[in-house]
Amino acid sequence: MNHFEVRGGELHCEATPLSRIARAVGTPVYVYSRATLERHYTVFRDALVLAGLGDPLVAYAVKANGNVSVLRTLGNLGAGADTVSEGEIRRALAAGIPPDRIVFSGVGKTRGEIEFALRTGVSEINVESEPELKLIAEVAESLALRAPIVFRVNPDVAAGGHAKIATGKAENKFGVSFAEAARLYANASNHPHLNPLGVACHIGSQITDLAPFEAAFSRMRGLVEALRAEGMTVERLDLGGGLGVPYFDMPDPPGPADYAAMIGKVMAGLESVRFAFEPGRVIAANAGVLLASVTHLHERPEGRRFLVLDAAMNDLIRPAMYDAYHDIRPVRATDATPVPCDVVGPICETGDTFTRDRPLPPLKAGDLVAFMSAGAYGAAMASEYNSRPLVPEVLVDGDRFAVIRRRPTYDEMLALETPAQWR
Repeated sequence: MNHFEVRGGELHCEATPLSRIARAVGTPVYVYSRATLERHYTVFRDALVLAGLGDPLVAYAVKANGNVSVLRTLGNLGAGADTVSEGEIRRALAAGIPPDRIVFSGVGKTRGEIEFALRTGVSEINVESEPELKLIAEVAESLALRAPIVFRVNPDVAAGGHAKIATGKAENKFGVSFAEAARLYANASNHPHLNPLGVACHIGSQITDLAPFEAAFSRMRGLVEALRAEGMTVERLDLGGGLGVPYFDMPDPPGPADYAAMIGKVMAGLESVRFAFEPGRVIAANAGVLLASVTHLHERPEGRRFLVLDAAMNDLIRPAMYDAYHDIRPVRATDATPVPCDVVGPICETGDTFTRDRPLPPLKAGDLVAFMSAGAYGAAMASEYNSRPLVPEVLVDGDRFAVIRRRPTYDEMLALETPAQWR
């Protein structure tokens, strides 16, 4: 469920007409629903609790949508933050999320980032390789600290809605293998500056079948039991994220209740473990849209129709990068007969094509359209390619809205550059 619906012939976000936001802020612009963010987080968390998983840490994946206002909205409900850079840790802290609810993941953590995380007091650092383990130990020793670590283990399970977002196979760069997990855990347990707390996995994104999750989680339970059988302490089991969302061109994926029930069954009887989860897309995707204006309709004599928008691949790169599908809806509802057209942006690349032969009602210059399910990996992956200003973001709360990231001016963009002072 989301809070984008047609009222009085016009698409609204909660009680706010999208046209009102377009007039005030301009387009393109991302629009988020506070009510949807809160509902999705609450439904996900409550499903885990009802499945008998205790008091889990639900560490929202900042990479999906890292706007500070979005993070604050979720943090106020008790969410933690799954981060993959110092910048994301700083975003979580700026949003008021306490360090003991912050997880630091990622395969290429630098010495400076590790030091920052340890000084900050994050809940755990997820170790992705043996060289990284050694680096964390060195940094912790230099700070006279014991680093709280969790080993991310690659379960060698295929999953994910696209090859570029599958992370759980042996050929993927993420995590240590099962073959080395026990050895590394034992070494860390004997190190004076390492405090191994548990194990973690994350097998991919936009997963719409529970079977890969069940296979991976069963392996993770077995690992916990094997480590404990060797006399090692395992307090935490981080099961990552990846639960898919309905992108309109596919059947509805399993919901949080089914997902949680499966985990409850797999983990039944496993005692003295605090579970952690890292949902991102399932919280944010359907809580946001990208609002754009039609620039013009280009009709060629041979019949090809190009609907040119002011939004481009730099604003929403998912279709170009992942062949992703987003439902495109006119903001003003119409009963006109749809006709197929290619929806494109103004960037000088053929890849700046959102969709081909999509049936849409006749639209003209100035009409507004909304890319649905764009709240995750939309603004977070936006750029200033072609020197286009970074797309702004708006958060809606009922009949009011706030600009939570404004569109920069061209002067501000240029001010970041310093011309070389030589001839």
